[in-house]
Amino acid sequence: MKTEHQREMLIKDINVLLHQAYDSTLDEIYALLKRIEAEEDEDDLKAYHATKSDADNLTFAWEDIKKEIANERRKDVA
Repeated sequence: MKTEHQREMLIKDINVLLHQAYDSTLDEIYALLKRIEAEEDEDDLKAYHATKSDADNLTFAWEDIKKEIANERRKDVA
Protein backbone atom coordinates (compact mmCIF):
# COMPACT_ATOMS: atom_id res chain seq x y z
CA MET A 1 0.00 0.00 0.00
CA LYS A 2 1.31 3.41 -0.94
CA THR A 3 1.79 6.22 1.50
CA GLU A 4 -0.36 9.32 1.14
CA HIS A 5 2.62 11.22 -0.27
CA GLN A 6 3.34 8.47 -2.82
CA ARG A 7 -0.31 8.51 -3.91
CA GLU A 8 -0.29 12.29 -4.29
CA MET A 9 2.86 12.19 -6.42
CA LEU A 10 1.49 9.40 -8.60
CA ILE A 11 -1.79 11.25 -9.14
CA LYS A 12 0.14 14.41 -9.99
CA ASP A 13 2.26 12.51 -12.54
CA ILE A 14 -0.83 10.89 -14.03
CA ASN A 15 -2.54 14.27 -14.33
CA VAL A 16 0.42 15.66 -16.29
CA LEU A 17 0.19 12.75 -18.73
CA LEU A 18 -3.59 13.04 -18.98
CA HIS A 19 -3.38 16.71 -19.90
CA GLN A 20 -0.98 15.81 -22.71
CA ALA A 21 -3.06 12.91 -24.07
CA TYR A 22 -5.17 12.90 -27.22
CA ASP A 23 -8.95 12.82 -26.82
CA SER A 24 -9.10 9.27 -28.17
CA THR A 25 -6.53 8.20 -25.58
CA LEU A 26 -8.58 9.83 -22.84
CA ASP A 27 -11.64 7.88 -24.05
CA GLU A 28 -9.65 4.62 -23.90
CA ILE A 29 -8.31 5.42 -20.43
CA TYR A 30 -11.81 6.26 -19.21
CA ALA A 31 -13.21 3.00 -20.60
CA LEU A 32 -10.36 1.05 -19.01
CA LEU A 33 -10.91 2.69 -15.62
CA LYS A 34 -14.65 1.96 -15.78
CA ARG A 35 -13.89 -1.69 -16.64
CA ILE A 36 -11.45 -1.94 -13.73
CA GLU A 37 -14.03 -0.37 -11.41
CA ALA A 38 -16.67 -2.88 -12.55
CA GLU A 39 -14.27 -5.79 -11.96
CA GLU A 40 -13.45 -4.49 -8.48
CA ASP A 41 -17.16 -4.16 -7.71
CA GLU A 42 -17.68 -7.73 -8.87
CA ASP A 43 -14.75 -8.91 -6.71
CA ASP A 44 -16.17 -7.02 -3.72
CA LEU A 45 -19.57 -8.63 -4.30
CA LYS A 46 -18.00 -12.10 -4.49
CA ALA A 47 -16.08 -11.43 -1.26
CA TYR A 48 -19.28 -10.21 0.40
CA HIS A 49 -21.16 -13.36 -0.58
CA ALA A 50 -18.27 -15.57 0.56
CA THR A 51 -18.12 -13.78 3.90
CA LYS A 52 -21.87 -13.96 4.28
CA SER A 53 -21.76 -17.69 3.55
CA ASP A 54 -18.97 -18.13 6.11
CA ALA A 55 -20.99 -16.16 8.65
CA ASP A 56 -23.96 -18.45 8.07
CA ASN A 57 -21.70 -21.43 8.72
CA LEU A 58 -20.34 -19.74 11.85
CA THR A 59 -23.88 -19.42 13.14
CA PHE A 60 -24.06 -23.18 13.30
CA ALA A 61 -20.70 -23.30 15.02
CA TRP A 62 -21.90 -20.69 17.54
CA GLU A 63 -24.93 -22.85 18.29
CA ASP A 64 -22.55 -25.76 18.98
CA ILE A 65 -20.44 -23.54 21.20
CA LYS A 66 -23.47 -22.46 23.23
CA LYS A 67 -24.43 -26.13 23.70
CA GLU A 68 -20.91 -26.94 24.88
CA ILE A 69 -20.98 -24.04 27.33
CA ALA A 70 -24.32 -25.21 28.69
CA ASN A 71 -22.98 -28.76 29.08
CA GLU A 72 -19.89 -27.50 30.90
CA ARG A 73 -22.04 -25.46 33.27
CA ARG A 74 -24.11 -28.56 34.05
CA LYS A 75 -20.92 -30.51 34.78
CA ASP A 76 -19.69 -27.76 37.11
CA VAL A 77 -22.99 -27.77 38.98
CA ALA A 78 -23.06 -31.54 39.36
